[in-house]
Amino acid sequence: MADTVLYEVRDGLATITLNRPEAMNALNIAAKVALRDAVRSAADDDAVRAVLLTAAGDRAFCVGQDLKEHIGLLAADREAGTGQTMSTVREHYNPIVRALTEMPKPVVAGVNGVAAGAGFGFALAADYRVVADTAAFNTSFAGVALTADSGVSWTLPRVVGPGRAADLLLFPRTIKAQEAYELGVANRIVPAGSLRGEAEQVARALAEGPTVAYGAIKEAVAYGLSHSLAETLEKEDELQTRAGSSQDHAIAVQAFVNKEKPTYLGR
Repeated sequence: MADTVLYEVRDGLATITLNRPEAMNALNIAAKVALRDAVRSAADDDAVRAVLLTAAGDRAFCVGQDLKEHIGLLAADREAGTGQTMSTVREHYNPIVRALTEMPKPVVAGVNGVAAGAGFGFALAADYRVVADTAAFNTSFAGVALTADSGVSWTLPRVVGPGRAADLLLFPRTIKAQEAYELGVANRIVPAGSLRGEAEQVARALAEGPTVAYGAIKEAVAYGLSHSLAETLEKEDELQTRAGSSQDHAIAVQAFVNKEKPTYLGR
C-alpha cells in the first residue's frame, strides 16, 4: 500500500503531499496521523524554511473526512457506548492546523482540485494558496449535520468576513476557482496542468527568503487580528527588534548598498 502522505525536504523546502488520489485524498486515520506527523516534522526542522502542502492526482486536494471509514467507526462507537470517533478533531485536526498556522515559516497550499471540509480547513490554514483553475471549495460540514472544525470557524471569517463565512457554513455550496479568488480564498489561479510547478515556484521563493522576517510577519498578522492597536504596536516593536537582529537583515542591507541581490541564510 502506498504511503498516505509523502514527505520530502529539499533545499529548505518541505513538500507534503496527500497521497490517496483514488479516494480523492479523503482523510482516513492513517492519513490524518501521517499528515499530523509530517507537518510537525516540518515545523520542528530548522533546515525547513518553507512548506508546500499539496495532493496527488488532479481531482481533489482533499475532500475531508473519509466517510466510508467514518460510518464504520460511528457504528463501533454506538455498539461500545463511546464517542471516540469524534476525538479525531482533538487528536488530528487541531494539531495539524496549529502546526500549519503557528510554525515560524511560510506555508503554501497548492490546491489541485476539490478542497472540502477539513481539506478546505487545511488550505485556509496555509499562508498562501495557489489554486488550479479547475479547483473548487466547499465547507461541507452542515451537509453532513456537523459544525466547522479544522480551524474553519477561525480562518474563514478572517479571509472572507463573518457574514460570508456564515453563509458558506450554513448553506454549503461549491465555490469555483474564480469566485474563490474574488473572495480572497485563492491568492493566485493557474492552469491546472501547471499547478504543481507554479506552487513549487512560489514555495521555493519563500524558502530562499528571510525566514525570520516571514515568521515575524505571520505572528504579527495573527496577533493583530485579536488585539488592540496599542497592543499590536508593542508587538510590532518586539518582532521588528527580532527581525532587525537577524543575519538576513544585515545581509539585505549590505546587498541593497552594494546593489546586489541578497542571498539569505534563513537566520
